[in-house]
Amino acid sequence: MASEQLLEVLNQSIARELQVSIQYMWHHVMAVGIEAPAVRDIFKEIAIQEMKHAEQFAERLDYLGGVPTTKPSPIAEGGSLKQMIQDDLKAEDEAITLYREGIRLSIEDQDPVTRLLFEEILGAEEDHRKTFADLLK
Repeated sequence: MASEQLLEVLNQSIARELQVSIQYMWHHVMAVGIEAPAVRDIFKEIAIQEMKHAEQFAERLDYLGGVPTTKPSPIAEGGSLKQMIQDDLKAEDEAITLYREGIRLSIEDQDPVTRLLFEEILGAEEDHRKTFADLLK
């Protein structure tokens, strides 16, 4: 049986993934400037991956008896291309922290399936973080 803490972290993870899937897609649409064409497709590709993560977390939460949220975390909108990438980098840092907590709680709850889900998605988020950090260089 999953602890309330683990169910809450799963729901926070869904909200975060909904947030960034909307945020990154918005950035895909709103990116302007001479460097924008190279970045637009990156925003779109990562947005789609994040929506899939939201679905995976929601399916797991539902399986564990929780009710998946439909409300995203606060979405960062607009600004310069550099500001968008900085906002996206911050969102990835937050995800990495949250998913490490999910791993810790999954271990405490002796739930290897949820632990593996968090670990797999954590790996993707670390890749996204590197992509955004590299774009800022």
